[in-house]
Amino acid sequence: MIIARNLVELRKSKKYTQQDLAEILQYSDKAISKWEKGDSLPDIEVLYQICNLYGVTLDFLTHEGSIEDKKEYIIPKYEIRNKAIITFLFIIAIWTLGVAAFVAINIYSNKVMWPIFVWCVPLSATLLIYFNLKWGKRLFNVFIFTAMLWGYIAGVFLQILYSANINIWPIFLVGIPIEIAIILWAFLKHD
Repeated sequence: MIIARNLVELRKSKKYTQQDLAEILQYSDKAISKWEKGDSLPDIEVLYQICNLYGVTLDFLTHEGSIEDKKEYIIPKYEIRNKAIITFLFIIAIWTLGVAAFVAINIYSNKVMWPIFVWCVPLSATLLIYFNLKWGKRLFNVFIFTAMLWGYIAGVFLQILYSANINIWPIFLVGIPIEIAIILWAFLKHD
């Protein structure tokens, strides 16, 4: 019941309805209602998502008291900002390596290998998926997976077209059913 009361208090502090929270977490509003009544508990992964959403630790959910009484369990805003900065630093590292590879290839082989920059897009998306699964919101994964999918397909297409001068445009057709699967996956609800 302690977790149930804390879930209600956090949701109301953000002025979310049960339906709002259900959409954010990709669960049904019935599941949210059950959690808030204490009839069931979300699994630990969902509790972790909820903690990230509200900027609190798991201890916040398991201890009694008001929000004011549990300030020690509220994650400071700078930690959230730091996570975003760390993510962007890694992405900058990918693009820096891409630029370095472009310059090195251009200098040593006298070839202009601009498709290297196309490869930076899906590599950045892959890294974003990792960090988003660790720190972010599940909702963003759809967009990140889409960027990763089409980035890898475009990278393969351009690399083969540029290197071997073979036009394999049908490779983009492979992405269509995968994109449909990504979109359908986004609409899955959990009880």
